[in-house]
Order: sequence, then structure tokens, then C-alpha cells
Amino acid sequence: MNQFVKNIATVLFVLVLGNTALSQKFTSHNVQEGETLETLSKRYGVSLSDILIYNKEVKVGQSLRPGTLLVIPSEKAATGTSENVTSDIQEEPIGFTSHRVRKKETLYGIAKRYHVTEDDIKRYNKSLYASQLKKKMVLKIPKYRRTKPTEATVVDTDAVYTYTVAPKETRWSIAHKNGITIDSLLQLNPDLSRTSDYLREGQQLNLPKKPGSSIKGQQAQLYRSYTVPPKMNFYQLEQQFGIKSDEVVRLNPEITERGGLKEGMVIRLPQTQTVAGDVNTDNYIFYEVKPKQTEFSLTRKLGIGYKELLRLNPALKDGLKAGMILKLPKGQTGNFEVRNALVLDKIDLLDSIDTGNRPKLLFLLPFRLDRLDLADTESVEEAIKKRNDVKVSLGLYTGALIAIDSIAELGISVDVKALDNELDLNRTKELLAKENIGSYSAIVGPLDPLSIKETAIRSSTSGVPLIAPIPVRSEISLPNVFFSYTGEDLLRERMLHYMDSLAVDKNIIVVADKKNEAVQQQLLDRYKGAKVAVLIEEKKNISLRLDKFIALLSKEKENWVFVETDNEKLVPSVSSILNSNNTKDVKVRMFTTNKNKAFDNEAISISHLSNLRFTYPSVSREVSNNAFVERYQERFGDVPDRFAVRGFDITYDLLLKLAYKNDLFVISKMVGETEYNGNKFSYEKDPASGYYNTASYLITYDDMRIKEIKL
Repeated sequence: MNQFVKNIATVLFVLVLGNTALSQKFTSHNVQEGETLETLSKRYGVSLSDILIYNKEVKVGQSLRPGTLLVIPSEKAATGTSENVTSDIQEEPIGFTSHRVRKKETLYGIAKRYHVTEDDIKRYNKSLYASQLKKKMVLKIPKYRRTKPTEATVVDTDAVYTYTVAPKETRWSIAHKNGITIDSLLQLNPDLSRTSDYLREGQQLNLPKKPGSSIKGQQAQLYRSYTVPPKMNFYQLEQQFGIKSDEVVRLNPEITERGGLKEGMVIRLPQTQTVAGDVNTDNYIFYEVKPKQTEFSLTRKLGIGYKELLRLNPALKDGLKAGMILKLPKGQTGNFEVRNALVLDKIDLLDSIDTGNRPKLLFLLPFRLDRLDLADTESVEEAIKKRNDVKVSLGLYTGALIAIDSIAELGISVDVKALDNELDLNRTKELLAKENIGSYSAIVGPLDPLSIKETAIRSSTSGVPLIAPIPVRSEISLPNVFFSYTGEDLLRERMLHYMDSLAVDKNIIVVADKKNEAVQQQLLDRYKGAKVAVLIEEKKNISLRLDKFIALLSKEKENWVFVETDNEKLVPSVSSILNSNNTKDVKVRMFTTNKNKAFDNEAISISHLSNLRFTYPSVSREVSNNAFVERYQERFGDVPDRFAVRGFDITYDLLLKLAYKNDLFVISKMVGETEYNGNKFSYEKDPASGYYNTASYLITYDDMRIKEIKL
């Protein structure tokens, strides 16, 4: 522990001296013939030891092999020239219009009136992030320099109709049903958000009218034109389109007049209509065709034969076109991931790094330098043990430092700054006022809800994402916040969804205190016939009514007992009682949908949990001895705690994504689930707030070991 404290004190001492020392920057160098460590040291103005730290494969006295890619720490390299830096700059308004809110006006209606998005209005009216739109409120409406619309962007009201979004419909299902691309949908509906794919039930959209649909109430048959290719006959037409020869002749009498089907003849064929409401997320998933894709590459990726794909998507008869929306069966699997019914291409971030991207991170954490005497290692050690804010901050940041080193070895230049907000809102405001927030690629932290909200509001005006590294209990409703900690409700639902099919023919018993009555009711509603154990609750003491509980146990069925409480005395007692009743004749398993601090009580026997095969959902998993653990021990002299593991995983995931594309909002829509040492991430956009991690683990105790159950 002493070595660890000394190393931590060094990290904190650097913070005291100034954050410029923390902003380590890197460049990559491709070794040329005749170059040595000494010549590179002089060229970049760094020491030999600095080069050796970040290039473990190079040894002192060893010749450098031409073509070797080295990571060079260099302040000069990181400042670089602008031609090596790529960034997406948000459009700035050329002015503002004042708007006084009238009765019954909505933000959606105001945005539509001024031809801006709801996010645009919120960006320049920060009060809307914390409160609802109110009558007489005066808003600043940004005005943008608009290009003159072309024929392609003008919506012809005679050619479109108003479509009302039905439950469980998505942009992709609607685009597929109407035979248009997402780009066309966005052109017809310029008010749709470009940062979110959200559609609300009842929302109205402009969609192209189909031929013959302008006469009210008519049941029109739609037709398509088809140019007869060489050697086409009636049999092939029937096989391809499912249309009998006599029907084709009836629709096209010129076939008889000209003596049969002729190459180049343009004929009418009936077009299959999609039944409204049958294309939704209950039945299908959707894929948007990419440029240069072929039938072969597409069917291989989607894991489906072309005939089946053609049956589901008749428009493919006219050929594969970029932007087409294809529907696939709900349970289809292949070389892809699915999020919100949309098929995502799997992206290998390690193989997709763009060394031209140069991420810049700000860590805003409560290191509490105002409370630590760095000259006294004993007091620092005591503070780390007692102060949870210091322990969490140091864990997150030391793990992040290992991630930054690992990214640097991949040739990515990273600019990092760490600030101590001292767990104080005023200190947070003071620090942010001195920073050029818009220059950062992302901000990690703070930890307290008030400071997170303040930082999120300020960074949202510059379009900078904020990553909340630990659970946040706050009414934060901002589109730029990434909540990295999967919520309790989602963890519970993921676990129960997995267990639903396994719970058949089980005797389910619920042990829940008054604080968890809602969870108890959820379990009773989900598992019909479940029983409730009687608890005796007196002030802070809660105990299980033993005689009543034993009467609930079954000898014929396996007993599944859900323990839902955060009482630290109840959990050890219940686990002990369950274990003593887990015999050859009576089989008992123990579960919880919320493993909180009460389940970490030292009074709980690990052997009891193993005997009961205790199972629970979790945001993280146990970390075995791997390269990260070894690297952490080498640098800090101690094993990484769960906060250090989380700090590494969050930072490594963030930097890999920014190295692929230095825009976290865009890349988060493209990349599916990612997983590292002890955490995994799958961010989904919530239309009312930010991005939420939806990934989770299911953990069980078995044979005195903690194991992950594959979901």
C-alpha cells in the first residue's frame, strides 16, 4: 500500500504543480534507413528514456529496423499544424430572433415555424434544459445562413401526404413501407433531428403520394413499368414477379398485337402493396444498403439467401441501390449487430484508427487537493480509505492514465487535462469559466449531480459530449450527456428477460422489504403463482418469519428466492437461512435484481452464496490477471480496484471511438456494443435527454467462483 500511496501522491503532486504537465501529447514516427534512438531524441527534443517508455519493443543498443512505427511523446508534435487535424465544426448562427411564447405553443411548433431544430433552440436558451416551455417566455431563435433551395429540396405539397406514426414504427420501417430512402425521408421532413433517430407515436410526417392515391377513398391498384430484357418469357415473369401469363396479357394487350413478349417492350405489372401496420419493430429489423454493396456481399453479411431477401423486399427486382431500406426477419442473425431494430455494421475500432484524429480530453474530478497534505503519505493513505470521492477520483484517473498510454502506443496523439473541482459547484463554475470548452473532444466527470449539470449545460452549447463515469441520480435532461452506468431498471429487465423461459415449473418466492414493494409487485405480475415471504419489520431491524418461510418451500420444484432489499442485516440472515434449507430434498437458489451494498456485507458467507448459486445483474464483471492489471501494478505498485478498471475501460473506449472519428455523437450511432476488461458499453440515444449505456452482465456464484452467464 505504501508504494501505491507514493505513486498516487506523485500523480496528485503533478496536479498541484499545474495541468500542463498532464497534457502528454504524442506523434508517430516511421523509422527510416540509418535512423537511431539518438537521432530521434535530438530531432523531437525528448530523452531516450521517454522514447523507450512508449516503445517496449525497442531496446537500448539495438538497431532500429526501417519501417518500424514508434510513438514519440512530444509537446511540439501535439501542437502540430492545422492540416493534420480534422474536426467537424458546428454551424454558427448569423443572428437571433426574439420569440415570445404564446399559450399552447410547443417547442416542436416553434422550431418548425422558424425552420430550426428543437436542439437549436435549447442550445441558446439553456433554461429549457431544466424547465418546461412557459407562456410569455422570451426565446432567442438562431438564424442560420441557408443555401438557396433546389428543386430536389422543395417539398411539393401536391405530391406528398401527411402520415401519422403508429406505435413501434421507426424511420426505417416507414421508409421501407413507402419505398424511399432515409435521405428522402429527411428531405421531405427537414424538421426531423439529424442527431437522433427518434420518432414519437402520433408524429406527423410528409411522405410521397403513390400514383392514383389522390382520389379519396378509392382502392387503387398500383402498377410499375417494366422493360422486357433479352430472352424473357412468361414462365420467367411468373417466377420473378408471381404474375400469371393471362394477367400480364390482359394488362398489356399490345403483347398479343406484336406476337408475344419482345426485347425492349415496356409493359405494366401490378405492384405489391405493403399492408399498413405490418412493418414494425415487432416483426422486422431493418438494414440500409451501403454504396458499392453487391448481392453477394449483402447476403453474406445478412446471413440470408437472396431469394428470401427478394421475397421480403420486392423492390430488389429493380436492382440493389445505395440507401434502400431492407427488412429482415426479427430473429435474423449475421455479421452485424442490432440496435433499436436497425442493423449496424460491426466496426473493429482497433483496425479503423485514423492517426490524423487528435482527441483532447478534460477530466473534471474531485481529487480534493484542498484536503490532502501530500508531504504526509500516512494522511494521504488515510484520506484515500475514508474519503469515497478521493478514492473514486484516483481510481478513475489512474485507470485512465493506463488507457492513455495504451492508446499512445497505437500511434494516437492525445491531449489530456485534469482539474480538481473539489466536489464544489462554485469551484466547478470557476474552472469552466477559464476553459475553452469547445476545444475539447469530450469531458469525463464531474461526480456530483450539481456540477455535472453545470458542466453539461456549458459544454452542450459547444456540442461537447460529457461522460458521467458513475451512477447519477439527478434530473439531468441534456442531449450531450453519456450516462456510462447502466440503470437499475434496465439491469433488472435484462435479467428477468433472460430468466423468463427458465422460470417455468419453478417455485418462486419473493423476500422484499417495504422499500422494495414496487419490485415485489413487478415480480408477482411477471411470475404468476409466485409467493411472498413474511418479514417482521421493527424500526431498523428486519427479519424473516422463519416458520412461514419454510412452509413456502417446495420439495417437488426447485425453489427460486428473490431477495430484494438494501438492509445490511437482512441479507446475511436470509442467505444463511436459505443455505440451511438447501438440502438433498429441497433445492434452493438465491437471486436479486439489484445487488447493492447490502450484498457486499462481510458477514455473508461466500460458500453460502456458492451453494445457492446466487445470481444477479451487474454493470461490471470480475477482472482476471491480464495485460492491464500487470501494467497498472507495474506503474502504481498495487492491483487496480473496480474504479481503476472502470476508468481504463471508459477512457479506452472513448479514445478508440474518437480515434475512429473525432465526433462521439456520430460514432455512437455507428458502433454497437464494445467490451474491455470489466465493463461493456452500448449507448442508445434517449430523445428526451442524453445517451444511456444499455449493456450489462449476468453474474452467478458457482463452485466458489464468480462467473459470467452469457446473455
